Amino acid sequence: MENYILPKKQAIIVFFVFAFGYFLSCLLRAITATLSPVLTSEFNLLAADLGLLAGGYFLGFASMQIPLGYLLDKYGPKKIVSSFLLIALVGTGSFALAESFSGLLISRILIGVGVSACLMAPLTGYRIWYAENQQQRANSWMLMIASLGFLSSTLPVQLLLPSFGWRWIFGGIAILILISIFLMLVFIPKWNLNKNKELEKPSNSGTLSEVWKNRFFISVIPMGLFNYGGLMAIQTLWAGPWMTRVAGYTPLQSATGLFWINVTMLVSFFFWGYFLPKISGIGFTAKKILKLGLPISFSVNCSMKNNDFPKTVHILVLDNPFPEIAKFYFTPFSGEASVSIRIRMRTSSNIIAIAEMADGTVGETKSYVDVTIGACS
Repeated sequence: MENYILPKKQAIIVFFVFAFGYFLSCLLRAITATLSPVLTSEFNLLAADLGLLAGGYFLGFASMQIPLGYLLDKYGPKKIVSSFLLIALVGTGSFALAESFSGLLISRILIGVGVSACLMAPLTGYRIWYAENQQQRANSWMLMIASLGFLSSTLPVQLLLPSFGWRWIFGGIAILILISIFLMLVFIPKWNLNKNKELEKPSNSGTLSEVWKNRFFISVIPMGLFNYGGLMAIQTLWAGPWMTRVAGYTPLQSATGLFWINVTMLVSFFFWGYFLPKISGIGFTAKKILKLGLPISFSVNCSMKNNDFPKTVHILVLDNPFPEIAKFYFTPFSGEASVSIRIRMRTSSNIIAIAEMADGTVGETKSYVDVTIGACS
């Protein structure tokens, strides 16, 4: 597909219009974590109900991703995201009026379907309308906008609750969605199929089977599923209830904790977006940054009392040039024998952890890691 690079001023406007829609998407995604105490009280919800309520959003969201790829390529971001946001508008309005758990759940599914294009549509547009060296910045700053949406769903929502109630908050979000649709229709460029006829040629149209056979795509699935997916699950669902039910926080304290988690992520994504084009300019591509460190963690199941603790834990990767990559020492004062680190691997190999216990016994465990792009030689 031929790129049509937008003028700087128009590119900035397009970014902010897309960012506003994605902000609302993330606000709606995470808001149930803050509202969990009031929803639990009003509808007598159990923990499983809260999980299903959040899962309803992701069910609608995930179910649309495959058809969205085809729709965005054929009709473009402008038509698709504005049309889908109409569904989000209906879902948000029905959530505000819901009188039962089933009404809340159906509304959450509709919201998930409606906002499912709010990230994919911008990413589709950026690859055509933005210069290649600015796409990483735009993508990273979209994640910064996500953090801003998550942040707004915490303390600001908690502070508005006593004055307006959760139903009016959702009514206000519905009005913002309507404004977002208007901005999309006015400012997002048209998708010119005549200029990009190659898109319709079968020889150039990718298939799902080609995606699933791609080794690099397969290699990053665990990272997306467990690292990012786990982060999103904790951040947007379980962190809030855990703070109120387990840690004993008040709803305001819980919202404040979530607020600072999201501030940290917002700042991180901002700096990544700012520095990525500069880092790429000196040869550090996204692939190189990804392969610099593989996250691993281990924990030794022991009481950490008397002689029931590991004196030393060795981490080995036998296929690396220097197999022993780390060594950790513990005492009973360490509290627990667990560590999370990032390592570099040359090729696919077993990661071996050997624990030398204080009583003279030795324990060993290993886990095989498939590496697509080697990081050391």
